[in-house]
Amino acid sequence: MQHRSPVVLIEFNELTPRLMERWMHEGKLPNFQRFYGESQVYRTDAEEEGEALNPWVQWVTVHTGLPLSRHGVFSLNDTRRLKFPQIWDVLSEAGQDVFVCGSMNAGYRPGLRGFVVPDPWSVDVAPYPAGEFEPYYEFIKKNVQEYSRTEFPVTPSDAARFALFMARHGLSLDTIRSGVGQLWGERRSVKSRWKRASIMDRLQWDVFRWYWTRHRPAFSTFFLNSTAHYQHMYWRTMEPEQFEIKPTAGELAATSGAILHGYQAMDDLLGRFVEMGGNDATLLFVTGLSQQPYLKAEAKGGKRFYRLRDGKELGQLGVRGAYSYEPVMADEFFVRFEREEDARHAAELLPTFRVQGEEPLRLHQQRGAELFLQCRVRKILPDDAMLEAPGRPPVRYYDVFHLVEGLKSGYHHPDGMMWMRRPDRAHAVHDGPVSIRAIAPGVLEMLGVAAPDFMDCPSFLDHGKAAAPARATV
Repeated sequence: MQHRSPVVLIEFNELTPRLMERWMHEGKLPNFQRFYGESQVYRTDAEEEGEALNPWVQWVTVHTGLPLSRHGVFSLNDTRRLKFPQIWDVLSEAGQDVFVCGSMNAGYRPGLRGFVVPDPWSVDVAPYPAGEFEPYYEFIKKNVQEYSRTEFPVTPSDAARFALFMARHGLSLDTIRSGVGQLWGERRSVKSRWKRASIMDRLQWDVFRWYWTRHRPAFSTFFLNSTAHYQHMYWRTMEPEQFEIKPTAGELAATSGAILHGYQAMDDLLGRFVEMGGNDATLLFVTGLSQQPYLKAEAKGGKRFYRLRDGKELGQLGVRGAYSYEPVMADEFFVRFEREEDARHAAELLPTFRVQGEEPLRLHQQRGAELFLQCRVRKILPDDAMLEAPGRPPVRYYDVFHLVEGLKSGYHHPDGMMWMRRPDRAHAVHDGPVSIRAIAPGVLEMLGVAAPDFMDCPSFLDHGKAAAPARATV
């Protein structure tokens, strides 16, 4: 049987070509610079725009080889709509072992040959096999979903189970030192709390390395979102000259280096991937899409976000029955009721509220006993702002919602990066953009598995046929 190099898909979400080039040129990203020089280098195009240009859409496109118009997954946590197998499903059915570690909006089919750690915003996708990752996954999920809360979002029992799992699954001394240093720094200044996301990345890397070195799957994925988050939140302090609303001196001092910190943390991890893969693995670094400065709301005072305080407050608005609150990305959340009639009542009631003439909650979807909602206020309201609805007593807005710190500063761009480092380390820079739909058939080709008929985009290995229309780069 022909030996094939295992493929690791390194999914560093939304890293931006312009920033990557700048910091490589300045010598601040040595591992990316080395990786670039040992890779086949492609520019990718997400081929979507507007509300369709979101990572929970694009990563499903990467994993299926299909555009949104065919895979139909428009929202985070909506993979139940997906009728097509993803890369790992196809490989598993062909008898190859896989490991999916944190990939966004990823589902899997029953009987998968391997392991799955869902993304931390997942509601309906459980870790696989059952019981394998729960202590780790629940700890990470609570920290990510409740990142805007200042209090620690997990119980001592959760933390103890997580610590025991990590001790048995690869926790490194480097990560321990980094984590202790981070928590000590937060005691001195809460303004350094944003760095916690990079510690979560290190924990995920330790778990990934432990499983990968023991099982050597034919195909694996490793997804991180921390630097994408930094770009959304802190582009203003990195490049204040781009914005009309200038950051304060305190904001500059606290977060002007946040985005570079994210790139350098990922640079460190990339070096660890190279060391782990040795001279055998094919490492495929992909960003899916990228970002650019968000300038559209500057004249209106910038774009802000609110979230529910902890989800229990909906009863103050007249919501009936038992329910669970499950926040996802930014200002969106699920409410899951025990009874469908209570969900119907809430779906009729909540959209009727107004605060200073604005819609505070928007119902995006009702599916049975589940509601998917979004906080819609985009400006700072006065302390005495009230939520009002016909036939309901007014409720103070800030008793239900809290303001997420900071203005939106970065938003999505369809341009992306894909660098393939094979064992031969041959380097070439390919002209023109490649569709992200070409990635799935390319991975299957590298592993000797025929692409399913529904994947109608040629493999990126056949660059001329997989080319996408040219766009402006960022």
